[in-house]
Amino acid sequence: MRVSAKSDYALRALIEMAAREDGRAVSAEELGRLQDIPHGFLQAILADLRKAGIVISQRGQSGGWRLARTADTVTVADVIRAVDGPLVSVYGLRPEAVTYNERADVLQHVWIAARDSLREVFEFVSIASLATRDLPETVTKRTASEDAWQPH
Repeated sequence: MRVSAKSDYALRALIEMAAREDGRAVSAEELGRLQDIPHGFLQAILADLRKAGIVISQRGQSGGWRLARTADTVTVADVIRAVDGPLVSVYGLRPEAVTYNERADVLQHVWIAARDSLREVFEFVSIASLATRDLPETVTKRTASEDAWQPH
């Protein structure tokens, strides 16, 4: 899987929002400065997150951006889908919509399995768990082996 800059930046911005103990809105400028995210790119990402109901913007002197829902109800999968679309796509189609001839139709099973594997992690890691650095055991088990850290 390839994680886009949009997804990475979106998650980093949301971690900053969730880590704010006072729950107050934070400006896009501050988010960008804290996480080294280009301002124009961040504005587009925040607009995508707003459309998805993940963040809200607040105008005025104490304006900025904050989570629209509690951080424990927003998952990594929600964020990726909001800024990049489906977790797995083949030529822009969802895996279940791809058709092959009978010799290659086994590939569809691989794409479906890959999506299911990603869901096992992305749908169980919340923004709250990222902000508190308290990942679910299913994730920590996957990173415990030396082989998980090796490029192949």
